[in-house]
Amino acid sequence: MLKNFTLFVASVIALTFVFTAASAPAHAADDMKKWQVQVIKAVAKNQRYPRSAIAREIEGKAKVRLVVAADGSITSHEVVEGTGEAVLDREIPKLVEKLNPLPALPGGQDELSFLLPLTWTLN
Repeated sequence: MLKNFTLFVASVIALTFVFTAASAPAHAADDMKKWQVQVIKAVAKNQRYPRSAIAREIEGKAKVRLVVAADGSITSHEVVEGTGEAVLDREIPKLVEKLNPLPALPGGQDELSFLLPLTWTLN
C-alpha cells in the first residue's frame, strides 16, 4: 500500500534571496514578499513526485540556484545540492522548465539570484 504523500514546498522564509536591499523602501519589501509568495505557489503547483520514487519510498532534499531576469525569465539554473537520488534529481530541470517564466521581478530590478530549496517527503 502506498503511503499518502505531500510535497513540502519551501515557505517564504525558507527561500534564500540574494540581492542588494540597502535602505529599500517599505513598499519594495512588500512587493518582494508578494513575488516570493507567487514563486512558492508556482513551485507547489509544478513540483512533481515521481511514481517510482513513491513506490520505492524515496525522499530527498535539493537546492537549486536560479537567476531570474527582470521579465521573470529564468536565465540560468544550477543544482547546488542534489538529492542523491537520480529519480528525484531528474525532476529538477523539468521543474525549472515548467516554472519558466516566473512573475516579473518587482521594483525595477534587472536580475535576481536566489537559492530555491526543494523537498520530496512521504507522509
